[in-house]
Amino acid sequence: MTPRLTPTGLIAEDEPLLAAALQADLAAVWPELRVLATVGDGHSAVRRALELQPDVLFLDIRMPGHTGLQAAAELADAWPEHGSRPFPQLVFVTAYDQYAVAAFEAQAVDYILKPVQRERLKKTAHKLASALAQQAQSATQSNKPTVTPAPPAPSPTSTAPTPALLAQLSALLAQAGADLAPQATHNPAPTRLTLIQASHTGAQGSALVMVPVAEVLYFEAADKYVRVICPTREVLIRTPLKDLLPQLDAQQFWQIHRGTVVRAETIARATRDEAGKLWVHLHTQPDQPPHRLPVSRLYAHLFRAM
Repeated sequence: MTPRLTPTGLIAEDEPLLAAALQADLAAVWPELRVLATVGDGHSAVRRALELQPDVLFLDIRMPGHTGLQAAAELADAWPEHGSRPFPQLVFVTAYDQYAVAAFEAQAVDYILKPVQRERLKKTAHKLASALAQQAQSATQSNKPTVTPAPPAPSPTSTAPTPALLAQLSALLAQAGADLAPQATHNPAPTRLTLIQASHTGAQGSALVMVPVAEVLYFEAADKYVRVICPTREVLIRTPLKDLLPQLDAQQFWQIHRGTVVRAETIARATRDEAGKLWVHLHTQPDQPPHRLPVSRLYAHLFRAM
């Protein structure tokens, strides 16, 4: 991991005028920062961040395709474990102050409210510059040669996001499930789903199939549908996973990947393969095929011994 002499950044903002204004403000308060690119949607933010590997990523919360939070989560999953650059410092830019909550106070990420104020941006720039300086100092010290006989080579320094950051992103995503689609304060909390209604087309024509939620092993996003997997059957529904999640009991159903939600009591064990990837294995009957599902970095903290 080689420190850069000049800090670099990437801006993800879907409104060109706001993106240009943010870049101009950054040039005024942090002239050392070199903005590598500006993109207008979450998918492009992930792709370009993986290509350019910037030191800092400024993410608008609301963007087409992926939100800024979803883009950060996908990037956290895809970032190289032992690459040449550490995971970027994250700054979320939002017009909605409900995101200025405890999840940000762990200081793993920062946020800026729109309209961006230069004084507030200057504080963020100082914080980022300090974090990058500490990062560079740690990398320099770890690269210093030693005159004593070298011990066995340690495993390469991880450049993946830290567990604290992953847990923080997970908490923010859970909050966003309720907050990204603002509701009036008098609206009641969503009713817990107990029955899945799915259409089924077969030899006898079309029918409405009722699936008790208590029978579901897991939900899995698949193109425009969500697969509802039960021990003896599978149905498809059109409700997106992000809309389904708020209707499920979070104690009973755990999100383990951006496209997978599993009923916790069906999990038999969690294992890591030789590459370090985490998998969960579900309870199944002897005459049924085994179910093994991947767990993303973002949700690995769910599987730590008590």
